Amino acid sequence: MKKVRLEIVGLSYSQTQSGAYALVLGESSGSRRLPIIIGGFEAQAIAIELEKMSPSRPLTHDLFKSFAQTFEINITEVLIYNLVEGIFYAKLICSSGDKETEIDARTSDAIALAVRFNCPIFTYEFILKNAGIVLDDDAETLAGQESSPAGSTPQKAGKAEAKSSAEGDEYKDKSSEELKNMLQTALEEEKYEMASKIRDELNQRKKS
Repeated sequence: MKKVRLEIVGLSYSQTQSGAYALVLGESSGSRRLPIIIGGFEAQAIAIELEKMSPSRPLTHDLFKSFAQTFEINITEVLIYNLVEGIFYAKLICSSGDKETEIDARTSDAIALAVRFNCPIFTYEFILKNAGIVLDDDAETLAGQESSPAGSTPQKAGKAEAKSSAEGDEYKDKSSEELKNMLQTALEEEKYEMASKIRDELNQRKKS
């Protein structure tokens, strides 16, 4: 079957399932999108790696990567290979020397590992046909406004967004040196959502 390469397009708080997040994958050479509902822990694991944050202690997916690399195992590809009753099935394509092995995994875990091993993500055409959506220009713009960009730590909607805005204003009054110290402290205390906001402010200053 023909495989289609996917890229991470967005990661946002799910509007349909409380406590869950929507991971949106898009085909590399097309306009179709594949939304997948994942848990909060996996969403954080994906966002932290996309933002290149360094947790004070390794997360589960970081531990898996270190373990695999210690024994010279590499993940070369993630394949979302089936969709049954709304559930996506994925597997890791691993290589160790001349040996290649396929390991079954939850899709959210597989993608969290894909960003750590910097390996491609694929799916089959029939899955995109059954579960993919095509966004027109207006819908694409709206989606971009409502979802966090790939690489930003997901946040809850409503009151959390208002709180985020207030915190963002507070960071604007800090010097860059103070923000760097606050960022380091947030990472050491594993406050990744706060660290994400501080890093956004620092990045914005670099662009100005």
